[in-house]
Amino acid sequence: MRQIWTKVNSSNNIWRTGFTTIAFVISLRLVGWLQFFECTAFDTFMQLRPEESIDERILIVGINENDINRIKAYPIPDRDITVLLNKLKTYQPTVIGLDIIRDLPQVPGHPELIKTFKEIKNLIVVEKVLPDRSGSTFNPPPSLPQEQIGFTDAVADTDGKQRRSLLAVSNLQRKWRFSFTLKLAKTYLKTQGFPLENVDDDPYAMRFKSTKLPRFQPNSGGYIQADAAGSQILINFRNRRKPFHLVSLTQIQNGKINPDWIRGKIVLIGMTSPSAKDYVNSSGMNSENAALNYGVEIQAHVVSQLVSAVLDNRPMINVWADGWEYLWIIVWGIFGLSLGRLIRNPLKMLLSITIATICLILICYLLIIIGWWVPIVPAFLTLVFNGVGLAAFYRYDEALRYRIRDRQLIIDQIFDAIHSHPLQTLNIILREVQSDESLSPQEFISKLQQLNQQLRDVYDLIKREAVSELDSFYFQQEKRLDLSQPLDDILFEVYNEVVEQDYTYFNNIKQKVLKFEAMDERNLTIEQKRSLCSFLEEALRNVKKYAVGITRLEVICTQEDGKNVIRVADNGLKFETMADLSSHLGFGTKLAQNLGKQLGGEFKRYPHFPKGMVCQLSWSANKLWFWRLF
Repeated sequence: MRQIWTKVNSSNNIWRTGFTTIAFVISLRLVGWLQFFECTAFDTFMQLRPEESIDERILIVGINENDINRIKAYPIPDRDITVLLNKLKTYQPTVIGLDIIRDLPQVPGHPELIKTFKEIKNLIVVEKVLPDRSGSTFNPPPSLPQEQIGFTDAVADTDGKQRRSLLAVSNLQRKWRFSFTLKLAKTYLKTQGFPLENVDDDPYAMRFKSTKLPRFQPNSGGYIQADAAGSQILINFRNRRKPFHLVSLTQIQNGKINPDWIRGKIVLIGMTSPSAKDYVNSSGMNSENAALNYGVEIQAHVVSQLVSAVLDNRPMINVWADGWEYLWIIVWGIFGLSLGRLIRNPLKMLLSITIATICLILICYLLIIIGWWVPIVPAFLTLVFNGVGLAAFYRYDEALRYRIRDRQLIIDQIFDAIHSHPLQTLNIILREVQSDESLSPQEFISKLQQLNQQLRDVYDLIKREAVSELDSFYFQQEKRLDLSQPLDDILFEVYNEVVEQDYTYFNNIKQKVLKFEAMDERNLTIEQKRSLCSFLEEALRNVKKYAVGITRLEVICTQEDGKNVIRVADNGLKFETMADLSSHLGFGTKLAQNLGKQLGGEFKRYPHFPKGMVCQLSWSANKLWFWRLF
């Protein structure tokens, strides 16, 4: 019963340590130390998604360096913007978005531009409603209704990258405003029969009929206490190196354009010139340089995301509730802990953790593809820490406990040897000396020699334990066996050494049956192999000690019925009943029983009929999973 409780307490300690590891990883996540790694993993998954098709609904008119050099002016004059807008109008696009600041006149051509703004009712222009670090904002062009104005304010993460899009927010006058991208998508989808609507249970959320836009929360995905003001969404970038048709200002003015790219489509006008420095840093895009994405390209991605979600059922980026995310992390931690308890072999453990990690990555990747972002970094940490770290800790703890138990048995054995032999002999000598019938000098010397030998035996026992090395087994201080060799070879050497030391006795045995064959030692530690050597040595020495009149000896070290077996059998002293075995159940038997439990096998000692004794240790190399779990 005591052993059962010891095993239960040890198991509880392992599980307690595992859950402490899970709690530690969750704590790291709660304080935000894993956010950078989570967002980096998210960006990587976004780039590794299957390539998508070009969004034919969107055209980008990029004013590039060649356009600026041809016009010989920057900012682009109002006159050239007017010509561009009127040219696009002739192709009948559904909506035009001008992502260029026009709060101040850029002569020449300012009156003409104002007139064009008023004439083109499907034109959306930009403003900035939230102050930047310097406290600056900019106004939209004058004389335009609010329905044709959208803000271009963006939300950057702590690493300077944009993964979110701000769709609606209150300006400094506490008036609710829509973004430039939302206005473009709203105008286009309205012509398709999908008006923008509010959501009943969330005043900040929006939807296009049945398509609800999942609003970003402070702890969405890998974020921890992020700024979720207004109405934000996670950007689901279209995974393609060139996801939209892109033409220049010069191509539009010269008419070198496919009319079908414009008619009934969404047209965005913006700067694609390095000198304009309208760059956005976003690693989630499939681009050559994450830090050199043009602002108008980001706007096109958000518009495409909104429109495609409504018309094509392309997934938005969704996240689980906090409770489900932490349950997910805990499950992977428990799985890693179970692997650590089930698998002993280090290579198998490494392989299992690698396979489990690949499965985790694959699951998270597939979920990203269908629009779900789940925590991968904390799940990976709990899996690895519990699987590898606790496996190593458990193996060390288990080996240490068995080593302590063996050492305690050795100490008990030494105490018993001192008490039973030298002290008893000394007591006899003292009693004889003090008695009237004193010992003769010859008898006295004989007793002292006996006492001397007994003390030397105790000394040899202690010395033999003291000189043990990690990868060696010693018979005497000068005789060493290399435990890194195959187990059957080591055991055969043990047999030879014992026979050599007691050659006269073993040579008189008429019949010897020896069988040393390869055994499954994949899960054995060096310490366990040393213990097996000690077991065989003890069993052979017991033959000499107890087997009276022996004529046959069997030493079997092999595999039988899927088990490793070490068996020593003789036909010496005959035991009439099992009770006769009790006189021979000493410390060697206790060590053998302890070794059997450690290996998950069985030690048996039983009569060999018609006479003799069988000493057998057997264990299976492949244990059942439920035996190792506790």
